[in-house]
This record gives sequence, C-alpha cells and structure tokens, in this order.
Amino acid sequence: MNAVNNGKQVTAVVELRARFDEANNIQWARQLEEAGIHVVYGLVGYKIHAKIALVVRAEAGLIRRYVHLATGNYNPSTARLYTDIGLLTCRPDFGEDATNLFNLLTGVCQFQRLKKLIAAPFDLHERLLERIDRETQNARQGIPARIIAKMNSLVERQVIGALYHASQAGVKIDLIVRGICCLRPGIKGVSDNITVRSIVDRYLEHSRIFYFENGCRPEVLLSSADWMPRNLFRRIEVAFPIEDGNLRERLISEILAATLADNTKARFLQPDGEYRTPRLEKGEKPRRSQSEFISLATLDHSICPVSPNGRSKYPAMKLALPPPGARRK
Repeated sequence: MNAVNNGKQVTAVVELRARFDEANNIQWARQLEEAGIHVVYGLVGYKIHAKIALVVRAEAGLIRRYVHLATGNYNPSTARLYTDIGLLTCRPDFGEDATNLFNLLTGVCQFQRLKKLIAAPFDLHERLLERIDRETQNARQGIPARIIAKMNSLVERQVIGALYHASQAGVKIDLIVRGICCLRPGIKGVSDNITVRSIVDRYLEHSRIFYFENGCRPEVLLSSADWMPRNLFRRIEVAFPIEDGNLRERLISEILAATLADNTKARFLQPDGEYRTPRLEKGEKPRRSQSEFISLATLDHSICPVSPNGRSKYPAMKLALPPPGARRK
C-alpha cells in the first residue's frame, strides 16, 4: 500500500484459504483493492502456498528484477516463532522465472518449464523423483551418493518408494521430519541406510531444505513444499536452487550439520514407529541446534555474520556433516 502511494504499480496474489487466517486475508485483500492494488486470487482449484516476491525496476535505462524466495510465510507473527530461510537475488534467470510464474498466477499465460525454479503442481514431484533416482544410480555405480531432506511432513507414496529403492542401492539418507513421517527407517533390506529424526524446540522447525550429493557436486534446494500429496499435486509451490557456493556452504555447514548433530532435542524414529530420545555417551558434549542458530544470529548482532569473502567470521561454528547415515540407539 505504501508502494502504491509512492507511485509504484503493485500486484498482490492473495491466498484466501490460508488456514486460521482466512478472515485476515479477506480483510487485507479489500484494503489492498481500495488502495489501488491489483489483487489476484490465484488459479481455480489450487491453493497458493509459494512464498515469492518480485520487484521490477528501471535502472540506468535497463530493466532489473529482484526476487525474494522463502520457505515460510510473509507473516510478522509466525516469523518470530518459526525457523525459515529466504533468498534475495537479482540473477536474471531467477527474475525471468519469477516473472513467468506471476504471469501464470495472474492468468497471462500457461505454465512453461522454468529455468531455475521448480513449481508444483507442474513438475516438482517429477523432478524430485529424478534427483532421488540420480542418487540411486550413482550409488550403484560406486559414485558418492547421499540425500539429506528437512521438511515438516513426509507422506507421498512414490517419493517414499523412491527413497526405499535409494536406500537399497546404498544411498545414505538422513531425513529431518518434524511432523508426520510415513516412511519407516532402519528396516533390514528395505531402509537400512535411512535415519529419520524430529526436532521440537523453542522455535517451530519450518524450513524445507533438500540436499543431493550429485557425485561430489552438491545440489541444495529450498522450498515451500513438504513431500505430501497436497503440496505436490494440489498447491502452487516453489523449490529453488542455492547456486552461490558461499551460501550453499553456509546451509550445509551451519544449518544441516548442526541439525544432524543435535543430541538434545532430536528424537529418532525407530523401525516400529516409536520415537526415542538419544542417550549421551560418556563424555559426549550436548548439542542443541537451535541454540547454535541463535548464536550465529547474535554473536555479531547480525543475522548474517559473514566476512567480505563470504565465509563465516566464526570458524568454530563451521561444522562438518556427521558420518552418512549416522543413527543413534
């Protein structure tokens, strides 16, 4: 609304069916329209769950696009309670994809395969299966293969089946699933190479991070989507790659490694469906991932404590990933 008052053109895609927030969103949509904003309600039959913002500017006679992509809502209340991750970029390929996606949501065009972004319900499911299969084939050929996936819930049958096949091929798989998980880890001959842990702590774990070893060329995706039928087939969702090497390394060493090393708040799913809290070995140091995240954010009174070369200012916080498939009794 402030942007419109400052002479900018604004389009807002508003999800009216947001759980527990329907009334607020309807009220906001009315206020936005009254302010002169072009309000769009998305595609019929599909809930919009993607979190994306696009700013298009004329700079020095050229058009430049800035894109923000996130794993969580643009909501000032939940932002104080959830752990989420966002990417701000002006890379042209991302800007072009964001433009095409908004053109789709506003009814300007039909879906076209995107260059960098992956969108549900169009091709996210297919491309996740492709990546799991790639790790499976690499493992069979003796090429390093590993999958680490962090999400709220894991339910979709084909994805679970693909993870079982990957495990049987020798892919080491670590799943961080806070809520519902329909996959059973540690079953002999089926899921020996899979661990599943859930972390419930001060903040609600909400970010979705997907790591694929990709033959020693790690690929990391962030997403708004859990691996559930509703996210993959009945919602507009976005997954996006982290291509900058420094940012990718921070996600691996500061977020994923700390999460996998948590031995305080993590609970491990057993083959019988029960969750168990690990017992610390004698002399083992307690690790609490969210405490480490808080330290990263507050040591320098900065959200991003990095030096000009993009590396962490605090080497002690740089963590190596635990051994593949590490599972605690």
